[in-house]
Amino acid sequence: MKVVQVLPALELGGVERGTLEIAKGLVDAGHESVVVSAGGRLVTELERAGSWHVNWDLGKKSLLTLLQVRSFRRWLEQEQPDIVHVRSRMPAWIVWLAWRRMDPATRPRFITTLHGMHSVNRYSAIMGKGEQVIAVSETAKRYLLDNFPEVDPAKVTVIHRGIDPDEFPRGYRPSAPWLEQFYADNPQARDKFLICFPGRITRWKGHLDLVEVIDQLKTHLPNVHVLVVGSDPKGAFLAEVKAAIEARSLTEYFTFLGTRSDMKEFYALSDVMLSLTSTTAEAFGRTVVECLSIGTPVIAYSHGAVEETLSALYSEGLVETGSIVGIVEKIVTLASLQEPKRPIENHFLLNDMIRKTLAVYQRVAS
Repeated sequence: MKVVQVLPALELGGVERGTLEIAKGLVDAGHESVVVSAGGRLVTELERAGSWHVNWDLGKKSLLTLLQVRSFRRWLEQEQPDIVHVRSRMPAWIVWLAWRRMDPATRPRFITTLHGMHSVNRYSAIMGKGEQVIAVSETAKRYLLDNFPEVDPAKVTVIHRGIDPDEFPRGYRPSAPWLEQFYADNPQARDKFLICFPGRITRWKGHLDLVEVIDQLKTHLPNVHVLVVGSDPKGAFLAEVKAAIEARSLTEYFTFLGTRSDMKEFYALSDVMLSLTSTTAEAFGRTVVECLSIGTPVIAYSHGAVEETLSALYSEGLVETGSIVGIVEKIVTLASLQEPKRPIENHFLLNDMIRKTLAVYQRVAS
């Protein structure tokens, strides 16, 4: 079986990571794996695992990108894959427009995966046009069917994202050299109650709510400190967040670490992780599951698929969406416990995700 996955680029992110994981699963199972993207830092890892990368920018949101439909159709006819699997809206439009003009008897099967709760419009409707549609959570499936009634529920399969428990092992602790270097670089974080706040610095991730939380929390827990892990691609919102912190004289409570590849260490080092998404919902929330897998508690708004995963693994961490007071109270209670209750063993597993995805491929290909 030959499978082509298409996405905008291979930089960091949940979509990109899932693409690499499925690509490796295909190669390990003896299939041929091809990924089409504009390239990025993960290409080397992809190719090292046995996949073939085709550098092709189909993700630029421009009418000029539509000019590539014909050439992509010719490429598909030449390569003759069994499956073409798209994970993002603009590439999905290009692939679908190319695919629908191919001979139905010989063209590949067309699969989409819904990774995000996109704005509800005709542009987003493409993610429901797959012959089979994979939703990364029950929450994502509900969003798709509620907002795009033309989608046939029978063709939607829920396959939760999964993580490798060996990569995020229960009870993991950072090494002494890592800790020594971290505290040398960030002495302000030593001997503090550490809150991990991972994710791209965008308005919908809840960074301004985080500022409000710390403003209220500091009187109850004066040794609190936040590790903000992630970056702002444009920089404008990061400036707004830092201005809000400075306006409340909270600078000493925050460390901004940028994008990091050693998230496992930060999950393990922290006393708790927060997830404060309250507008655009998370379709799955990989960082939540990674952190829970290690055994560090997560406190989060009951919003989107984070509610789904926390309900399964650590329901004690759920708080009414938008309740700053509720988040503060949960943190204070957690900090006061001698033996805080830990999340149950993670059952959102990478091997299950790969096995179920390959089963969808094989079902539609046959």
